[in-house]
Amino acid sequence: MRTSATASAAVQLRDITVRFGAVVANDAVSLDLRAGEVHALLGENGAGKTTLMRVLAGLIRPDSGQLTIGGRPVRLRSVADATAAGIGMVHQHFMLVPSMTVAENVCLGLPSRRIFSDIRGVARELAELSHRYGLEVDPRAKVAQLSVGQQQRVEILKAVYRGARVLVLDEPTAVLTPQETDSLLEVLRAMVARGTSMVFISHKLREVMAIADRVTVMRRGRRVATLPAAGSSAAQLASLMVGRDVTAASLPDSRPAAGHEPAGTRPTAPVLRLERARVVDRQGVVRLDGVTLDLLPGEILGVAGVDGNGQRELATAIAGTRRLASGTVSLRGRDISYAAPASRIAAGLAHVPEDRQQAGLVMDLSIAENALLEVAGRGSPPGVTGPPIARRGWLDRAAMRAATRQLIAGYDIRCSGPDQKVRQLSGGNQQKVLLARAIARKPAVLVVSQPTRGLDIGAIEYVHGQLRALRDSGCAILLISTELDEVLALSDRVAVLFGGRVTAVTDRAEVRIDELGLRMAGR
Repeated sequence: MRTSATASAAVQLRDITVRFGAVVANDAVSLDLRAGEVHALLGENGAGKTTLMRVLAGLIRPDSGQLTIGGRPVRLRSVADATAAGIGMVHQHFMLVPSMTVAENVCLGLPSRRIFSDIRGVARELAELSHRYGLEVDPRAKVAQLSVGQQQRVEILKAVYRGARVLVLDEPTAVLTPQETDSLLEVLRAMVARGTSMVFISHKLREVMAIADRVTVMRRGRRVATLPAAGSSAAQLASLMVGRDVTAASLPDSRPAAGHEPAGTRPTAPVLRLERARVVDRQGVVRLDGVTLDLLPGEILGVAGVDGNGQRELATAIAGTRRLASGTVSLRGRDISYAAPASRIAAGLAHVPEDRQQAGLVMDLSIAENALLEVAGRGSPPGVTGPPIARRGWLDRAAMRAATRQLIAGYDIRCSGPDQKVRQLSGGNQQKVLLARAIARKPAVLVVSQPTRGLDIGAIEYVHGQLRALRDSGCAILLISTELDEVLALSDRVAVLFGGRVTAVTDRAEVRIDELGLRMAGR
């Protein structure tokens, strides 16, 4: 394992201010990171947490303020400067080249190019590290072949391999299983015991309380409070984050039943049906193996499982972006197995993909263009009033802005207006754009994958409320999530997916957590 230039782990950020045009992302924020501590950074999406840490990682130059490392003022003009100062950052959104292998991705950005001549040696080191830390991944595999969870493991391995003295972790467990999370926390504790200092950004208060020494809470670009983790409660931290009390269902370990009418009183005719659905990837590997599922109107069917067991293939096979090798998909009694995605949308299907940036949004388009992308050629969404956004094939920009303003207000999208690019929004607000686009069409079926991945407590509370309201309006929702708490909190029925097969379907009221965990592990 290669170690960057030695530097003191103690970091001070003093009165850091960062502006993006008229938006003040960080407003004179100060933060101290002590040697050998874990300092958690909490706040709603858009609070300025990641922006502040991108300053420390050399990705953003502040408009004002001072950064001190080891007692010496420094100016970090690039990631290379930060790496040389002993600072590493694991980003929430992946910084990987899909066409390259895991080992090649890890080598990118290292000081010497000669390391590529010993790629086998790097692969051996990574294999040993991944095994030691419980983050199993094949160093020779191409990133494009990996699941989202496996790609996150690669990002963590990159930081571990480079041996940073100061490590910034931005939502590092967002795509890990509980077992992987526990393993990672053990790794982080061991690193801290050896003198590594860490900033831990997470919306999962249970993890923050388990690993942090101190907690800093940010809200709307400002530091609200810094307090010791040992003397704080999850409810107190959650209230500081959002500036109000939050519902108990949003807090860690809250697993309320869906609170919906019993399964026996719901309509029995499925609105969506999969029969023996089979998906095979380009390498001939079976990813979905004979899945049969029925989805009823006015219910949430939650799919539980460890990431990489066919969840992505299930969602994309229903949405029409991946072809079935065999089997059928029916919507409202109509076979849509080979229908184009546009035809499925017109038939009443909506899809919120797991990766909002890569598969859900066009990052360089505006909020208006993204929010109305699926209905641009057919007028306006049913839930929006006003003139149609398209006439005779021509878009009416004024009508688009007017329609989008309704969505912005209705879905609490925090932005400067309809013309702002979605790239400039926080992760939570990007997710709200996706949900607004899907829900405003009043679909018969919504397939939603990882709806709250990487979101804070306030955003999770909002998203869950929207899904429940849509369910109560009669929509059938297929919820795919690796967050077991989320599946149990929202679902009327729970299906377990393991190895591309459905191993159980159970009413929520009859679910036993221990049994569910065993089925998720294939036992």
